[in-house]
Amino acid sequence: MFDANEIARLIEAKLPCEFILVEGDDGVHFSAIIVSAEFKGLSRVQQHQRVYATLGTLLNNEIHALQLQTHTPEKWATIHTGLEQ
Repeated sequence: MFDANEIARLIEAKLPCEFILVEGDDGVHFSAIIVSAEFKGLSRVQQHQRVYATLGTLLNNEIHALQLQTHTPEKWATIHTGLEQ
């Protein structure tokens, strides 16, 4: 069983993140919002693969599900600008 904070720490150790939020309270199912400049120029699938690579074999073993929302810093800024208006 994993803690959401531990998953965030593992991701941040291998992927520079401007923002990360991982949630999940049952120890095996999680959701995450990750903002990284590393995602620039990558498709959504490639962005998710980049995140999955940071967790390696933990996925589908200790971590059964990880729902992702991935954004570049530029996209994240437009999302937040839209929310503030």
